[in-house]
Amino acid sequence: MNNDLRPPSTVLLADAVDRVLRKSCEYLSWVYAILIAVILLQITLRRGFSAGLIALEELQWHLYAIGVLFGVIYAQATNSHVRVDVLQSRFSARAKSMTEIAGILLLAMPFLFVVFIHSLDFVAESWRINERSLAPAGLPWRWLIKSMIPVSVGLMMLTFINHLYRESVLLIRGNNYGN
Repeated sequence: MNNDLRPPSTVLLADAVDRVLRKSCEYLSWVYAILIAVILLQITLRRGFSAGLIALEELQWHLYAIGVLFGVIYAQATNSHVRVDVLQSRFSARAKSMTEIAGILLLAMPFLFVVFIHSLDFVAESWRINERSLAPAGLPWRWLIKSMIPVSVGLMMLTFINHLYRESVLLIRGNNYGN
């Protein structure tokens, strides 16, 4: 589960939140199987019968968006995201925790907060006008996919708050990762 070479440290509440986030995202990962089926159907219709559907094309975009939005949450909850550890690999466990805390507070949370706040108006307007595809044969309920933005960003904020809590507990304990 943990990418780096540090042994896992138990923080019960953080572990429980990570489990819930991880299981939720694993459940939503089935969207990729649906996406593959939709792509195959669209290719079959377009190449085999010269009758592709705009709705299937748009559904592909929507399913891919859901997969990416919740895949990022999964990567953060499992600590399997891409890192550049050129400097951090030389840090002590305490310095690593402090770097994580600083990164969350100064970079991740302000960015996520701005995206979350601005997405609310974006989604509210979409709901208000009952937004749909501009294509006559496109998907209705465009507001539904747009609603995934604040939901996923909110869950990402929860993931970072959980990570912040874990790192703070380990830092306070003074025994994080066995050092």
